[in-house]
Amino acid sequence: MKIANKGFTFIELTVVIFLIGLTLFLAVPKFRYAFLTDKLKTTVRRMVGTIAALKSEAIREQKVYMLHFDFESNRYWIETDGMTAEERALAGEKAFEIPDGVRIVDIWRREKGKKRIGKATIRFDKNGYVEHSVIHLSAEDGRQFSLLLSPFLTKVKVLKGYVEFEAS
Repeated sequence: MKIANKGFTFIELTVVIFLIGLTLFLAVPKFRYAFLTDKLKTTVRRMVGTIAALKSEAIREQKVYMLHFDFESNRYWIETDGMTAEERALAGEKAFEIPDGVRIVDIWRREKGKKRIGKATIRFDKNGYVEHSVIHLSAEDGRQFSLLLSPFLTKVKVLKGYVEFEAS
């Protein structure tokens, strides 16, 4: 009676492990670039986080917060209704800079329409409500995202592409 030896040799296991390691070594940098260094997606995530934090902070502190955008300098910053002129100037100096290659295309607000130049402000009231607005962001390669802020939704809706909204 012959006993069948089923299994893998050490050399076969070593070759398979080497091939898996080589595949991961070549693939991981591409995933890292796609998910971690994509400036447009990073900017979208940061902006969504900022907006969510502002809504929560407005409710918790019972203050009105404003998210200011400067189209020329490609920056945004936060102010509250109780800030002094000095504090406002300091907040503007410490604004979040949007990375090179990404820009704010425009900001649409239901009551005020679309703004593309100068400065725009989105207001968050004490109850956490935000005016109905859309922030349009674009990258050099033509990709775009639209961030929809709705008064009664707790989360920012992120839409791929440039999505138009009309006042109703």
